[in-house]
Order: sequence, then C-alpha cells, then structure tokens
Amino acid sequence: MTPKLFFKIFAIAETITWSLLIIGMILKYVTKTTEIGVRIGGGIHGFVFICFVIAVIGVGTSQLWSKKRIATGLGSAIIPYATIPFEVSVAKAGALEGDWGLGANGRTPRNWFEKLTSWAIRSPWLAIGVGIVVVIAIFSGLLLAGPPGDWGK
Repeated sequence: MTPKLFFKIFAIAETITWSLLIIGMILKYVTKTTEIGVRIGGGIHGFVFICFVIAVIGVGTSQLWSKKRIATGLGSAIIPYATIPFEVSVAKAGALEGDWGLGANGRTPRNWFEKLTSWAIRSPWLAIGVGIVVVIAIFSGLLLAGPPGDWGK
C-alpha cells in the first residue's frame, strides 16, 4: 500500500465518522429523539480520530513532512470535514507521492521514532495488530476517564 492510498483511506474515514457524530448530535439535541447516535457515532469517531492521528504522524515522519505540515494535518481532524481538503492539498504538493520514505528501499532511520515507523511500514500486519491494541488501550482509557468536562471532578 502506498502512502497516498493509506493516508486517503484514513482521511475519508475521519470524514465519514464526523457525519455519524453530527447525525447523532442532531438526533439528540435538535429532534430530542435519542442519544444512541452520539454514543455510537461518537465512539466510532473517537476510534477513527486516534487512527487518523497515527496515520498523520506515521506518514509525515516517513515522507519527511515539516512539523508545520504534521501539525496542520493533526488540526484538520479537529475541524469537521477538514481531513479531505488537507489530504488533497498534501497530494497536490507531492507530499504523498512515491514509495514509503522509511520502507524497505527507503532511507535509514535516524532516531527511535523513525525506527519505530520504519518497523511498522516493513511489518505492516504485526504493526496493525500492535496498533489495534494501542488504539484500544488509549480509547479504553479515555472511556474510563469519561467526558472531558468531567475530568478532575
């Protein structure tokens, strides 16, 4: 899988889950019919949000994005539907072209994070398994912590 396709999948998934969350919020706050849409849509959106953050950092590290571009990518996940324009802009800039910069035929990793990213690119199935466990752990911790408004109470 190329960096371009990998990133596009997560950018689109993030947009779709925003739609689920917004529909759930409309059902809860506008029509006052149910809050199940927020629970389900919010949960799915939270999971995909974490995956998108990992995708931005991983692709950005492999493809030598600037810190500003990585920060912009992370910020695009916070604004509804902004991941698609961000993905289009980095694709137009050529920042998703070619093979993985830290892949089998890529450059030598310079630090521990690039080594971790390179390992994930070279061992994708194992990385996906570890990644799922990490995302579930983060997601579970956030669920246990409750809504941000309840933190510190």
